[in-house]
Amino acid sequence: MTINGWLQILFFFAVILAVTKPLGVFMAHVFNRERTFLDPVLRPIERIIYRLTGVKEDREMRWTEYAVAMLLFSMVSMLVLYAQQRLQYYLPFNPQKLAGIIPHSTFNTAASFTTNTNWQSYVPEVTMSYLTQMAGLAYHNFTSAAVGIALAIAFIRGIAQRQKDTLGNFWVDMTRATLWVLLPFCLVGSLVLVAGGVTQNLRPYDTVKLVDPQTIEVDKKDANGNVVTDASGQPVKETQQVTEQVIAQGPVASQEFIKEWGTNGGGFFNTNSAHPFENPTPFTNLIEMIAIFAISAGLTYTLGRMTGSQRHGWAVFAAMAVLFFAGIAVSYWAEAKGNPLLTGVDQTTSAMQSGGNMEGKEVRFGLANSTLWATITTNASCGAVNSMHDSYTPLGGLVPLANIQLSEVIFGGVGAGMYGILIYVVLSVFIAGLMVGRTPEYLGKKVEAYDVKMAMLNVLIFPLTILVFTAYSSISPDFGTSQLNNAGPHGLSEMLYAFTSGTGNNGSAFAGISANTYWYNTTIGISMLFGRFLMIVPMLALAGSLGRKKITPPSLGTFPVTTPLFAALLVSVILIVGALTFFPVLSLGPIVEHFLMYAGHTF
Repeated sequence: MTINGWLQILFFFAVILAVTKPLGVFMAHVFNRERTFLDPVLRPIERIIYRLTGVKEDREMRWTEYAVAMLLFSMVSMLVLYAQQRLQYYLPFNPQKLAGIIPHSTFNTAASFTTNTNWQSYVPEVTMSYLTQMAGLAYHNFTSAAVGIALAIAFIRGIAQRQKDTLGNFWVDMTRATLWVLLPFCLVGSLVLVAGGVTQNLRPYDTVKLVDPQTIEVDKKDANGNVVTDASGQPVKETQQVTEQVIAQGPVASQEFIKEWGTNGGGFFNTNSAHPFENPTPFTNLIEMIAIFAISAGLTYTLGRMTGSQRHGWAVFAAMAVLFFAGIAVSYWAEAKGNPLLTGVDQTTSAMQSGGNMEGKEVRFGLANSTLWATITTNASCGAVNSMHDSYTPLGGLVPLANIQLSEVIFGGVGAGMYGILIYVVLSVFIAGLMVGRTPEYLGKKVEAYDVKMAMLNVLIFPLTILVFTAYSSISPDFGTSQLNNAGPHGLSEMLYAFTSGTGNNGSAFAGISANTYWYNTTIGISMLFGRFLMIVPMLALAGSLGRKKITPPSLGTFPVTTPLFAALLVSVILIVGALTFFPVLSLGPIVEHFLMYAGHTF
C-alpha cells in the first residue's frame, strides 16, 4: 500500500460525499413531485407517457398492488428480451450476422438483465447484435434500475407517512426515476466517456493483419465442427497460424454509463471495464466508479429528507462508509502484500511479491484503483469489473465475495441497497428494543411481530438460495465441479461466488468457472429471480405495514436512530448476520486457501 494509493481512494470518497446532498435533494424533489430544473423539458414528456399508457398519476397503490404491477412489468420485459435474443439473426443492426442464442443462455441473460444482475455467461462481442445490446440489454439497464429506485422510494414512504394504506404509484415512480434520475445523467455521462476515448459507433468489426503472426495449438475438428479424439478419448491437437485479428467495436459509451449509473454491470465486451474501449484511462475509470456509488449515496440523504430526520440519513450513510473503508483496507492490503509463493525468498521472511499482486489487473489502473473498483462494484449490486477477481489473493478475493454476502447494503445498488439496509435498520431497532425490554420503535413507529417476520423472511431467502445451489454443485461432478478450472478451496470459492453474485443481483464473477452450461445457466438464472423478487415481496409487505402505523412521540426509552451508537449497532448487526450465515462456507473457501497458500499449496 502507498500514500498515493490511499490519497486516490480518499479523493474518490470525498467526491461521493460531495454529491450525496445535492443528488439526494434532487431525488427528494422528484419523488415528492416538487418542481425541479428539468421540469420544463421532462414534465410534458411525462404527461404524454401517462396519456398513452392510461396511467392515472394521482392514483396511489396499496403494497399488494404495487408488488403485482412490478412483477407483471418485470415478467413481460423478461419475455420480450428472451424473444429478442432468440430472433436476433432476423432482426436489424446485426452487421456481424450473429445467430440466435441457445435457449438456456437466453433464459439466463433475460433473467439477469431483468433483475439488474447483468451476469454474462457468454462473450458479448461475438454473441449479441447491436440491436440486442441497445434495445435489449441497455433498455433493461434503465428499467431494472428504475424499478429498484421506485421500490426504495416506496419503502421510504412507508416509513415517512402515518396511518396511510398506500405507497405511491409504481408506474409513476418508475417513469420519474427513468426520466429525471437516469436519462439526463446518462446522456451527459455518455458524452463525457466518448470525450474520454470510449468507443461509440455502429460500424462492422474491423479485421486487421498482425504485424507478428502467431502459431498456436488448438483442438482438431472434423468437417461437422466436432472435436477429434484419439483412442484414449483425449482431443487431438494441431497447430494453426493466426495472421489476422478482429477488432470488435460498437455503441459502447451509451451502454457503459448506464451500466455504472444504474449499478447494472453488464459489459459490452467480455473483459468488461478492463477493456480499453470501455474504460481507456484513469479519468474514465474515476467517472465510472463515481457513477456506481452516486445514486445509492444520494438516497441516504433522500431518506433523511423524506422522513424528516436528516441525521438519521447521515447515520445510515456513516454505517455504510465504515463498512466500505473496512473492505477496501483489507483488499488493498492483501493485494499489495502479494503472493508469498512468488517472492523467490524464504516464506518465513516478511518480503513481499514485488509490486504486489498484479495478476489480472490493468497497469493503467494499478493496485489501488483495481481493489477500489472491486470493493465498490460488490458494495453496490453492480458487477462491472476493471480487474479479474479470480486472480486476487485469497483474502483480496474474500472481500468482494463477503461484500455481496452482506446483502450489498454498503451503499448498495440503486434502490436495492437502500431498501436492503432499511431491513437491517428494522432488525437493529428490534434488537435495541429487546436490550431495554420494551417495544422497539423506528422513527416513532412501533416495530411489531409481523414487521420482524417480514424482515427475517427477506434476510433468510438470500443465504438459503446461495447455499443450497452451491452445496449441490459442489457434490455434482456432472453438473458443478466439471466446469471448474481450479480444484480445492479455490474451486469452491468459484462456485460460491457464482451463486452469491446471482442471488445478490451483482453479476461479477470468479471467472475461472465455465458457467455457460445448461446447469449453471439455469440454476444461476433461478437464483437471480429468487434474489430479486422473493426478497422484494416481504420488503413491500413491511413497507405497507409501517405506512399504516401511527407515529408516537419519543420517550426516554426510545432508542435514537440518529447517533453514532445507532450507526455502530447497525454495522454490528450487518456483520453478525453475515458472519453467522456464511462464515462456515467461507472457512472452507478463501480462508483455508489463504493458510494453504502460506503453506506452499496452490490450486
